[in-house]
Amino acid sequence: MTRSQHAAPLPALSVVGLGYVGCVSAACFAARGHDVVGVDVDEHKAELLRSGRSPIVEERINEIVADGVRSGRLRIVADTQAAVSATDVTLVCVGTPSAPNGSLSTVFLERACADIGAALAAKRSWHVVVFRSTMTPGTCEGLLVPALERASGKRAGVDFGVCINPEYLREGTSVRDFESPPKTVVGESDPRSGDVVMGLYEGMPGPRFRVSIAVAEMSKYVDNSFHALKVAFGNEIGAVCRAAGLDSHQVMDVFLADTKLNISPAYLRPGFAFGGSCLPKDLRALVHTARRHDVDVPLLANVIPANDAHLRRAVDLVVACGRRRVALMGLSFKPGTDDLRESPLVELAERLIGKGYDLRIYDANVSVSRLVGANREHIAEHLPHIGQLLTDDLDEVLAHAEVFIVGSAAPEIAVAMTGIDDRAVVDLVRMADADTRRGSANYVGIGW
Repeated sequence: MTRSQHAAPLPALSVVGLGYVGCVSAACFAARGHDVVGVDVDEHKAELLRSGRSPIVEERINEIVADGVRSGRLRIVADTQAAVSATDVTLVCVGTPSAPNGSLSTVFLERACADIGAALAAKRSWHVVVFRSTMTPGTCEGLLVPALERASGKRAGVDFGVCINPEYLREGTSVRDFESPPKTVVGESDPRSGDVVMGLYEGMPGPRFRVSIAVAEMSKYVDNSFHALKVAFGNEIGAVCRAAGLDSHQVMDVFLADTKLNISPAYLRPGFAFGGSCLPKDLRALVHTARRHDVDVPLLANVIPANDAHLRRAVDLVVACGRRRVALMGLSFKPGTDDLRESPLVELAERLIGKGYDLRIYDANVSVSRLVGANREHIAEHLPHIGQLLTDDLDEVLAHAEVFIVGSAAPEIAVAMTGIDDRAVVDLVRMADADTRRGSANYVGIGW
């Protein structure tokens, strides 16, 4: 587990908070050759570690702790300021419990920052404060960095560094997860600090990301929320399968075998609402099946309402533009097709017309004269006057609109959007130049 020899000595680390994350981090970094100084307000926990015993039950942790203490690479002290003064990098691993209303309690983080900042005030060497505690986006830069600056009299990113380094340690396999992380994420106040923190994981597997502090904070919540969603999804599927007399594990074996669409990046990029001939229809049928068997499936039952809420966000973005002449760029539920069945763009058009907007629609793949079958029936029900709104003449649409809703990534639409001067753009697909447009008063993305 120890890294190969380096020309420069490894940074000495202090670890504030020796619960699951702090204990595993301290012991495993000591095993990698770092001198580690741990500190915790719980004297019983600290005394166990001083004696070479782990305060947590975890595979292999006892032997790693014992080896670290025996070798002298892992020391436990009672004073945070002393620990910070003796090291180059401080890992903050204190708890961030939920308040009764679900908000984050930052009391332990704030106490740690006061002590760390006091130590920084007396330090002349560069020091990096690394938060491994889970916190909501904006907590570090809005609360903790100012606390460190007040206590130290110094400036973050100039006189000392600050990073967010989320942990991905599962209880029961945390040592293995430390040694083989799914990814390493460092949110940095400055490149110098990011170099130091990323260097702590040299030689470890997995992709690496150096991002803003707020993105790093958010990444942990996205992960855990998705894990919770997966558990709830699997359990609801199991309940429906049991009621229908099916073996849910056989069903999920089939589901999990698909790594192209199911267990993959597919469908996970933020964008507009889902639609089409399959997803809404099949989801409604599954929920109906569950209800027929008297099985409560609140997660599945609320997917379509959640989708509808996203559609309302798009309407609200258009309304916020404060202009009446609107162009909808794209109509089919998927680019390159003329399938309008349950297209969220058709629903968006219907709602805008209902609100009195002067709407024009461009989609080169959709022609009223060519619509047949369910496609024609869907349009007849939802947009009976589509013939007056739909055109394949880009120039006509460009001349009409004060607001452009980009609902398709078709190349000609992307080109047309490059020269629309000061008119508003509501982006539902994340155009290729979205990053350069962000921050403009005339551009808004639905999820970025």
